[in-house]
Amino acid sequence: MAVDFAKGPVWKNIVRQAIPLTIAQMVQILYNIVDRIYIGHLPGAGGLALTGIGLTFPIVTTVSAFTGLFGQGGMPLFSIERGAGNEKKAKEIMRNSAFLLITTAVILTALLMVFKRPVLFAFGASEDTFVYANEYLNIYIIGTIFSMLSVGMNGYVSAQGFPRIGMLTVIIGAFCNIILDPILIFGFGMGVSGAAIATVISQFISALWVIKFLVGKKSLIKLDFIGFKPDAEICGNISALGMSNFIMAASNAAVQIACNTTLSRYGGDLYVGIMTVLNSIREIFTLVTMGIMYGAQPVMGYDYGAKKYDRVRQGIKFSATLATVYTLIVWVIIIIFPETFIRIFNNEADILFYGSKAIRIYFFGFVFMALQFVGQSTFVALGRSKQAIFFSLLRKVIIVVPLTLILPEIGALGVWGVFLAEPISNVLGGSASFTTMMITVWRKLNVQTAEKRGKS
Repeated sequence: MAVDFAKGPVWKNIVRQAIPLTIAQMVQILYNIVDRIYIGHLPGAGGLALTGIGLTFPIVTTVSAFTGLFGQGGMPLFSIERGAGNEKKAKEIMRNSAFLLITTAVILTALLMVFKRPVLFAFGASEDTFVYANEYLNIYIIGTIFSMLSVGMNGYVSAQGFPRIGMLTVIIGAFCNIILDPILIFGFGMGVSGAAIATVISQFISALWVIKFLVGKKSLIKLDFIGFKPDAEICGNISALGMSNFIMAASNAAVQIACNTTLSRYGGDLYVGIMTVLNSIREIFTLVTMGIMYGAQPVMGYDYGAKKYDRVRQGIKFSATLATVYTLIVWVIIIIFPETFIRIFNNEADILFYGSKAIRIYFFGFVFMALQFVGQSTFVALGRSKQAIFFSLLRKVIIVVPLTLILPEIGALGVWGVFLAEPISNVLGGSASFTTMMITVWRKLNVQTAEKRGKS
């Protein structure tokens, strides 16, 4: 049954969305995390193979960037139009979003097929690690279209008030990946190739599930292409709002490239492998915060479209409090038990020893990540694309990348300067994003609430 986000307690609407979305995020991450866990424990090659997979992160992240551009970019617009009662416009937004995802997936697949070798070496590959990265990527890029459709269109399921269906989209595919990974990697002795094949099959199943729902009877606004023509204005609006998600993901790719190349220069394959582990751990722990934010976005967007400004404020306050408490707890746990989380991915002595020091530096001030997410998510939910884009650029491109390149040269920090760049960016970028949101959005919502009460 669909939910009217303008009714009932705001926090319940957010939690109702956030719980299944968090589970979906958790399961989504398992697509790649499970691959890394198994690959990191391959007999005799775990460390190098894990490093090779880490070199593909910027490419995988770039695909995710385009998925966010056209998927997450359209979802807030879709929610706003639904809240305003404009279902015809909402449907056009969804159709144009699907068109953009499909077209981009085809183009990216072709480009990756042609340029993967020079790209991987530019990202910090050595002759030893390229073998594993290439083996994985050769198969993984075949599933680009499945990945983009399953993730990009799944948001339109949740935005219609069906978060459990959206959760199942991811759970079904990830469950297949978890089952297939050990069978193909170890049972059939396919190693890295087996991990990639399992992922592609799982992504295909996820895409099939979400598309089947959107064209089916239960969908309130159905996806079809009958008489469809791409609308330049709608595509432009989707791209403008999704640009913040794109830049955030693309800047993540830029950071990964900067980290891998700098670590390769100062520490070699060992530290690239450690960064692969740390990125994996960060993905695990940020998924709850992302689930909260993705759960809050359609609620706040719907209430904003329905001119329920006081409810939007309640949504911001609740999501900020929940995300801050959670990230503070995570920070403390990681500082106390660093080695426990590293062992999930690899047991080699060097990775455990140097990784334990690196993780304490990398996650220092993790609580400030919540401020970044809250500010960013609020700007996106209310259609403020320019602010969302700016703060995406600020934290990653303006702060992290330069620090990653500069800090290793300061005071003989070397590789530790690379890991230090992340917490500095969290403090500076997160504080700036949240403070600006409070000064601009929060104050305006106060004025709009007072004006509405005055008229009534």
